[in-house]
Amino acid sequence: MPGLFVTLEGGEGAGKTTQTRLLAETLIARGHDAICTREPGGAPGAEALRRFLLSQDHGLSLRAEATVHFAARIDHLDAAILPDLQAGRIVLCDRFSDSTLAYQGYGLGYGDPGLLAFITQLTGLLGIQPAITLVLDVARAEGRQRLLQRGEASDRYESLDEAFHQRVASGFRTIAQQAPERCMLVSSTGSIEDVHQRLLDALEPHLPR
Repeated sequence: MPGLFVTLEGGEGAGKTTQTRLLAETLIARGHDAICTREPGGAPGAEALRRFLLSQDHGLSLRAEATVHFAARIDHLDAAILPDLQAGRIVLCDRFSDSTLAYQGYGLGYGDPGLLAFITQLTGLLGIQPAITLVLDVARAEGRQRLLQRGEASDRYESLDEAFHQRVASGFRTIAQQAPERCMLVSSTGSIEDVHQRLLDALEPHLPR
């Protein structure tokens, strides 16, 4: 693909949405053709599945829930990400398949090897992975405070207990350790500006000249 596929990952309150937008704005200001998008969502069908997935008590098994995430992901790829990459754009995506591994595999599934293998198999079927994944790592206390300051109603995942969020955070660190050629663990502690600069420094070597 002529473009560059970049994903931002991390737990609740890590600042992914803000930082994805800021990176896109900075890259555009520097003359790059960059767009930002999100998961689940990013295309009409995927957005409909997002509303379902983030609602309370949908009752799906964990394998079924992971599969719905991948259905939304495939729609997002077909409708937006792949055409944008083919057009040579830098695509900055707030969450991708690593989030399914962290949330469904490690968080809800307690790291069950069979479930992790199932999600990994689905990831392989996508036929694409990010060129670089920036994993935002933040202390849970700071992430929780950011969510409170946001003042929005909690979705299904945000409202789960602390043990779940600790498993998700540990899952993301494990993912980053297991794929060092793709993932970079970036501290999300501190001001928005400081975090933005860290992410920009990490991304810089991968940008087209």
